[in-house]
Amino acid sequence: MIFSKAGFGGAVADFEAAVVAQDAKRSGKAFIRLQETFGRAKETELFAGGPRLAAVLEQVPPSPRAVVAVLVGACVERGADAERCAPGVLAGLRAALEGAVAFGEAWAATGGGAFPVPDDGEPGEEIVGRTGFEAAVGWWTLSQWEMAAVALLNHRAVRTGLGGEAVRVGLDAEAVRAGLDEKAAGGGRGELLRLLTAVEQASGQELRCLSYALQVLDDEPLVVLHRPSATGYLLRLSGIGDNFQLHTLLADALIGGGHVAGRAPSPQEVAVCRETPGQVETAGSFELVAPDGGRLWNEGTPADIPVVDGVRLLVLDEPSYTRSWPAGRFFPGMRGDLILERALEPEETERWFARVSPAGELTG
Repeated sequence: MIFSKAGFGGAVADFEAAVVAQDAKRSGKAFIRLQETFGRAKETELFAGGPRLAAVLEQVPPSPRAVVAVLVGACVERGADAERCAPGVLAGLRAALEGAVAFGEAWAATGGGAFPVPDDGEPGEEIVGRTGFEAAVGWWTLSQWEMAAVALLNHRAVRTGLGGEAVRVGLDAEAVRAGLDEKAAGGGRGELLRLLTAVEQASGQELRCLSYALQVLDDEPLVVLHRPSATGYLLRLSGIGDNFQLHTLLADALIGGGHVAGRAPSPQEVAVCRETPGQVETAGSFELVAPDGGRLWNEGTPADIPVVDGVRLLVLDEPSYTRSWPAGRFFPGMRGDLILERALEPEETERWFARVSPAGELTG
């Protein structure tokens, strides 16, 4: 038997049994033990404990449920099976987002004002009186659900299982995030993004980590046109959290690969953008430009790159000014990759250039 009565494994077993039996007193004691013993947990306890806790999340009372989800995410970060843990955590995330949306609606209907800042306890009576308990808990625990979900979304298999329609089918990004094409966006990633956008708009607060994690692209084709050399390239990207990371990997593939002139990043700069821990100072090699001439900021994500004829299309210009930043990964637990598949033939390149605005002053 994997679990013993002592330690994290025993706490998981006790908590699981108490939750299934709806024994509030026993589950409360086991809940405290889960938190107290996690730091000393053995690998085998973490591997087995994460999925077992995720499986009973739906039956856990609303207030402690998010804390248990964070423990599940922590188990995944230390080796538990992310795919087995994902259904329970992502269902809880969606419920929390729905609650937070209801909180915003109720808050506005009862006088509005600045959203309250959640503390470590439960929402107070006045807040619950205005919005209802479940809605208040949704808003109160959302940052914990963000933490738990991002731990799972670091894994490509979880992202793939959630569906990528909302960021892959070529719909207008703002339309997808606003939920204007539910059928195309699907009930997975698209629905979570729609709910998240509603919460951010109502609260005025950004849940950037969750937003970026839900927009990560995998096995995504990318056509890149390098305007100074009038050349084009087909690449494929996966697991890239932001355009800072993309920028460095593009410079490695194109400049480091000897295809275009410019400053190539060092091997260390490239390594930290793939899977090596840490950060290394780097400098920009390009201006990232949309086909319509708009600027694509390094602070954005690859999902911001517009889709043209079913493929994301990016233009690279000479940098308008020198910019440096710490190269690395927005999500330190997520492996990033950018593969140069081939240089485009001159005729292909010319056809793609016909789809972009001429060089000029950047917009946006």
